[in-house]
Amino acid sequence: MTRRRVIAILVVVIVLDVAYWVAWYADRSLVASNTRPAYYEFENAFPLADGWLAVCCLGALLALRARSATALLWLLMAGGAAIYLFGMDVLYDLEHGIWWSSGGGAIELVINLLTGGVALVLLRWTWLNRAEILAGT
Repeated sequence: MTRRRVIAILVVVIVLDVAYWVAWYADRSLVASNTRPAYYEFENAFPLADGWLAVCCLGALLALRARSATALLWLLMAGGAAIYLFGMDVLYDLEHGIWWSSGGGAIELVINLLTGGVALVLLRWTWLNRAEILAGT
């Protein structure tokens, strides 16, 4: 995988992250998997963590484009943030049968798979390319 592809992945993550929260606050029915008050409370706890993921992805994107060694830090933080969000979301969804409850559950499953997949791709690529990242090449 190339640096350019990783940058594209980071852009997609940022765009999807922002789009999800715009949809959540504009019209929850577009993205909500459940209508229980507990589900809304759970989802309402995520904007800060998702915002942090977006900040880390933006930092990684800017550092990669500048060929700065700080890209290593930002990429590892982005991957770690995504793993944490993946774990929190998947556990809740499994405990409450969200994935199989509605069409929104299917969307939630896709979000979970993408979050976990992106985290693993970022962490793997970062580790395999750490020398080049630190060298700024």
